[in-house]
Amino acid sequence: MSAPPDSGGRTTRAFTPDFLTELFRNPLDPGYADAAARRRESPPPAGWRGASTRAVSVVVIAVVGFLFAVAYRETMADEPSRSQARAGLIAQIKQRESETDEMTARADRLREEVGRQRDAALSGSQAARLRNLEAGTGLGRVRGDGVVVRLADAEPKDDDAVSGASDAGPPRVIYTDLQKVANDLWASGAEAVAINGQRLTATSTIRSAGAAILVDFRPVTSPYEVTAIGPGSMRDKFEESRAAYLMRRVAKETGLSFQVRDAEDLTLPAAPEPRLRYAQPSVSPSPSPSGSGDRSSSPGPSGSGTSPRPSGGVR
Repeated sequence: MSAPPDSGGRTTRAFTPDFLTELFRNPLDPGYADAAARRRESPPPAGWRGASTRAVSVVVIAVVGFLFAVAYRETMADEPSRSQARAGLIAQIKQRESETDEMTARADRLREEVGRQRDAALSGSQAARLRNLEAGTGLGRVRGDGVVVRLADAEPKDDDAVSGASDAGPPRVIYTDLQKVANDLWASGAEAVAINGQRLTATSTIRSAGAAILVDFRPVTSPYEVTAIGPGSMRDKFEESRAAYLMRRVAKETGLSFQVRDAEDLTLPAAPEPRLRYAQPSVSPSPSPSGSGDRSSSPGPSGSGTSPRPSGGVR
C-alpha cells in the first residue's frame, strides 16, 4: 500500500497493523459481541424446555442420592460380618503362633535332654568333639563376644510420594541387605551368625515373600539385628567391607537406620534340626531298539529347571 508523494517528490509507505498484533488486541470476533448484545436486548422467553431441563436435573439428583443411600446401607450391613471374620482370622493366627512357640520350647527341651543322654553315653573327648562340630555347623548353642549390626526401616515421609524410593532404593530394609551383611560378617571372621534370633547355617536362606523377609522360611520384622560371634578384629574388618559402605550410603540417602556395635557375652541359639534328604539309586530304563524309543532330555544347569530369583528388590 503506497501513499502520495511528499513535498520532496518521494513516495512514503504506510504500514498497516500486523495481523497477530490485531488478534491479541481484539481476540473476540465482532460477531460474538453482536450476538451477545442482541441477546441482552431481547432475551428468549422461558418456555417448556427450561422447565423440563430443571425437572430432569432434580430427578437425576434424587436418583443418584437414593443409590448412594442404598450403597451406604448395604456397606454398613456387611460391616459386622466382615469385622467378625477378620477377628476370627486374627484369633486363629494368634492361637497358631502360641502353639508354635510351645512346640518350639518343647523341642528345645527335648534337644537338651538328648544332648545330656548322648554325652553320658559317649566318652569325654568324643562328646567335646561332637559339641564343637555342632557349634560350627549351627546345630549347637554358642556364647561369646562379637558384633551386633542393627538395621531398621526409615520413618515414612511424603518427599517422594510418586515412586516412594530414591536412587539408592526403597527406604526400608530389603532381603538383599541382610544377605550382604551376613555374608560380609562371615568373610570378616564370624564363627556364628543369627538374624533376630534365627541361627544361620550352611543351608539357610534369606529371601522375601511380598513385603515380608523370611529367614529359613520364618518371618522377621524391623528392626533387624544381625548378631555375630567372632574374633576381636571382626568389627574393623566388617566396617571396611562392601556391605558396610553400601548400607552407610543407603542410610544417608533414604533415612533407614544402620548401626554397628561391639557386644559382650552374646548367646546364639541353635538352629532347628535340618531335614535330611537321601539320594536314591535311579532305576535304569530297559533298553529299547535304536530309533524306536522316545528320547527325553534332562535340563542342564542353564535350563528351565533353574529357580527364578526371589522378588523383593535389589540395590
